[in-house]
Amino acid sequence: MCGGVKVLLDPKHKSSDTRGMNKLPLQTRVQILTMLCEGSSMRSISRITGVSINTVTKLLVDAGMACAAFHDATVRNVPVARVQCDEIWSFAYAKNKNVKFAKAAPEAAGDVWTWTALDADSKLIVSWHVGDRSQHTGISFMADLKARLANRVQLTTDGHKAYLKAVAEVDFDADYAMLNKIFATDYAGPGRYSPPKCIGAVKEAIMGNPDPQHVSTSFVERQNLTMRMSMRRFTRLTNAFSKKFENHCHALALYFFFYNFCRVHKTLGATPAMASGLVDHVMKMEDAVTLIDARVPNQVRGPYKKQSPEEISN
Repeated sequence: MCGGVKVLLDPKHKSSDTRGMNKLPLQTRVQILTMLCEGSSMRSISRITGVSINTVTKLLVDAGMACAAFHDATVRNVPVARVQCDEIWSFAYAKNKNVKFAKAAPEAAGDVWTWTALDADSKLIVSWHVGDRSQHTGISFMADLKARLANRVQLTTDGHKAYLKAVAEVDFDADYAMLNKIFATDYAGPGRYSPPKCIGAVKEAIMGNPDPQHVSTSFVERQNLTMRMSMRRFTRLTNAFSKKFENHCHALALYFFFYNFCRVHKTLGATPAMASGLVDHVMKMEDAVTLIDARVPNQVRGPYKKQSPEEISN
C-alpha cells in the first residue's frame, strides 16, 4: 500500500468534475497504465506525462488491487485441456545474497519468484502466485490453479521438486508429467551471462495418463520471456528492480490483466480471455480505470504533506 501519504496532483491535470476533485483525467491515467505494461520505468513515465512519481506509484497500487480482484472473480470455471506451469525469478530491494549488506532492507527483500500456469491452447494465464520457490508457495499456487479449472487437464511442469509435493498435497486431478531438461556442464558461452546449452529433455509421467506429444513447457516459458521484456522491473542486468515487494505484486496484477484481456495474441486473432470464452470483446486500458474508480470512491485529496523522519520511521 502507499502508507497513507496524500498526493498533490499538478493543477493542469485536475479533472473537470464539478465537485472539484483533483484526479488525473482518463487519458493520462490510461497512458500511464499502458506505459507500465509496455516496459517503461516509473520515473520515465513521470517525466513523460508530467506527473509526480508518487502519483504514478499510487495509480499502480490502485490498478494492481483492482486488476487482481477482477482476475480472481473472472478467471473461474475455465475450460482447459492442457496446462503448462513455470516460475520466473526477480528480486525486491536486493538479491538474496546482498540483503544482509543492504541498508534498511524491508522484511520482504530478496529473491521473488512468480509462478504462472498457462492454458496451452488459449495462452490464458489461468493462475499466478508470487513468493519464494519453496513447496509451501507451490502448494498455494496449485490450490489456486485447481480451484479455477472446469475439468480434468493434462498438467506439465519443469523438474522443480516442489511441484511433486504441491500436486499431491492439493489432490490435483490431472494427467501430470514433468519435463526435465538436461544442460551441458562443459559449455563455454561467449560471455559470463550466457545460459548453459540444453542438450536434451526427459519426459516423465508422474500421475494419470499424460499424452507424451503434449508434455511441454514451451508456451509458458515464452510467456515468461514476454513478462521479462514487458515489465521494466524484470529486466536483467539493469538497476530497474522493484523496491517494494507489494509494488512488485501490483505491477504483476496489472500486467496479467493487460496480457489476458487487452493484448491481442497474433496467433489467435483475439485476447487469451476471448479465446477461453471468459469475455466476448477486447478490453481496453480504460476498463482498468473503470475498475479502479469502482473500487476506490472518488474523493477530494488534500495537499501533499512531506513526512518528517519521525513519521517515516513509524
